[in-house]
Amino acid sequence: MKIRRFLPGLLLISAVALTHGPAEAKSSEPELNCSRIPELSRTLLHKHISFHYVNDELRQRVIDTYVKRLDASKSLYLAGEVEVLKKKLRSVIQQIRNDDCSALLSIQKDQIRRYEALEKFAAGVLADEDYELDTDAVLIIDPDKRFYAPTPLLRDELVTKLIHFQMSNYLSSDMELPEAKEKLTHRYELMTRRASEKTNEDLYAEYLDAFATALDPHSNYLSQEVLEDFQISMGLSLEGIGVALSTRDGYSVVEKIIPGGAADGLNVLEPQDKIIAVAQDGEEPVDIIDMDLRDVVRLIRGKRGTTVHLTVLRQGDTAERFQVSIVRDKINLEEQAAKIRFENVDIEGKPQKIAVLELPSFYGGNEPGGRQSSTDVSALLKQAREEKAVGLVLDLSRNGGGLLDTSVDIAGLFIEEGGIVAVRDTFSQVQVLRDPNSRIAWDGPLVVLISRVSASASEIVAGALKDYRRAVIVGDDHSFGKGTVQSMVPLPEGLGALKVTTALFFRPGGQSTQHSGVASDVVIPSIFGTDEFGEAHQTYSLPTQSITAFIDAKSLPSADASDQSLSWTPITPDLVQELALRSQKRVESNEELIKVRERIAKTEARNGVVHLAELMKEKEEEAAEKKAEEEGSASEKSEDETAETAATDNDAPTGPDSEAEGDASSLAKADAPESPDDEDDEDEPSPQQLEAVLILADLIQLTS
Repeated sequence: MKIRRFLPGLLLISAVALTHGPAEAKSSEPELNCSRIPELSRTLLHKHISFHYVNDELRQRVIDTYVKRLDASKSLYLAGEVEVLKKKLRSVIQQIRNDDCSALLSIQKDQIRRYEALEKFAAGVLADEDYELDTDAVLIIDPDKRFYAPTPLLRDELVTKLIHFQMSNYLSSDMELPEAKEKLTHRYELMTRRASEKTNEDLYAEYLDAFATALDPHSNYLSQEVLEDFQISMGLSLEGIGVALSTRDGYSVVEKIIPGGAADGLNVLEPQDKIIAVAQDGEEPVDIIDMDLRDVVRLIRGKRGTTVHLTVLRQGDTAERFQVSIVRDKINLEEQAAKIRFENVDIEGKPQKIAVLELPSFYGGNEPGGRQSSTDVSALLKQAREEKAVGLVLDLSRNGGGLLDTSVDIAGLFIEEGGIVAVRDTFSQVQVLRDPNSRIAWDGPLVVLISRVSASASEIVAGALKDYRRAVIVGDDHSFGKGTVQSMVPLPEGLGALKVTTALFFRPGGQSTQHSGVASDVVIPSIFGTDEFGEAHQTYSLPTQSITAFIDAKSLPSADASDQSLSWTPITPDLVQELALRSQKRVESNEELIKVRERIAKTEARNGVVHLAELMKEKEEEAAEKKAEEEGSASEKSEDETAETAATDNDAPTGPDSEAEGDASSLAKADAPESPDDEDDEDEPSPQQLEAVLILADLIQLTS
């Protein structure tokens, strides 16, 4: 049985260009129209592992999912209006089968009116000369835990709270009140504009994606633009100008210049530059202020060798406006590739070298000469051997998944032979994917660092190495818990693709990672260690299952085996217990990890309810702490001018500003653990990485 395997860790790169330029006529490509939705819905059902037809349960899921997308913050509809809307949607599935999308179009017109009313209300609040930030405001930041307001008065009360929390983000950045009021007013104007600019194709795409995610959280309809973004993340290369953008207050803002890209070579653009117009060769500039970021992307992207002209606004002590012409070129996204560094540790009085291999995703592709994560990891393991490292930390703590085949190849680099993962499809057929060769690329001591962000393909590797007693798993209490396989169903050019859950995967011991993930042998606290992260908390996640174990007995260390017959030192329960005890003593006295535990405890105690006064105080403390660190850093530099300066850019491009949806999204970021891209500078080891290195040093000492 041939299985098309795909375990996505969808990494969206929001503003870099692909090979298909704007000069290509989009009208020549097929469009997503109403009549295509039934056909694509049937394809989803035909491929899906669980649902194969529309029943009452799925119908209600589709309705609830679509309503949630219409009003994610629960600030547009009253409780009674939501019930009316759901009744209307109950007949939509049948209507769409009859090529009738009039209900969707009618709902969209109503949406625009509601956004206009929301904009008017917000403008009224902010236009009040006596407006003051209400620091006594209390808000449930998770919309899923809120109720729809039963009356207009209570809805206005919710929106007013949202405004106060949104204003706090501006004011905490030392912005004056008049400017903050102006920017937030404009933000609500943009929300109305975005709603009114939606095309019929956009509406159909939203409905189809809602239908897909009603099946399970990992099935999706990918529009052409989203599909292209995904292909970038998997191939680690693209053709474009090499700039990562975000949208902020209607401007497309340069977040990062990608090293090695066309823009980097010119050395003209800088982070925080605002791109205000885009022109193709020989054409007039197009004003992009207030334009949706994806539309900006369409204008900037193009084929290698073609030129795009950008009008840039740079605001420093004075405002500067200039133009820059950039020839699009091929870019290798090295920052998303596997990398290795070495840490020196003292083991039994001797300085030793330990390798830390970071793997952000299981990337790869079919393009000749394209990057493959398995090839890159193999080369880095060779480097570790050449550097005479005595142990290896495989860091999967930021790895959200990727290609299944590459995860099997990489796990196989650490064991001699055996089954790595089993895949069971919708027909209950089980296929075991085995280590493709008997060569061991690294037979030394091994620690795998995970977090609750580690998902899918990461869990395949961690689970296999744990079942074969090959590695010590350290990090959060368990990994994300995604044990499902997605397949890509390509659609005609211009329509994108369907991503649908077609199978479940299982560890060699027969357990599914679904919900439970892979448990750590030694727990190291991190900011991801909350229920904000985890498959078990995803809406409509599939239940866990199990199969008969398929682990190869001959690949497992046995009690009567001699040390000489083993390819590695087996990880035993007694060994794990001793490692955990030693680590616990260090963690309890580690100031950085103590702060992490305190932060998690505070988040859990809040239970999603945040007082604005408390939040503002925390922001002030964080700002003061950051200032102190910067001053301390500046002092150190003055004492030692030869010291290296750490990079300050995040490695991953920043996506669209989540606050543009009008919810307290930025507040949620302040209260909940950050995403992997929000952590500290990756050039400096995290406290979790450093503790993993020390656990590995203990392992080497105990087994030498």
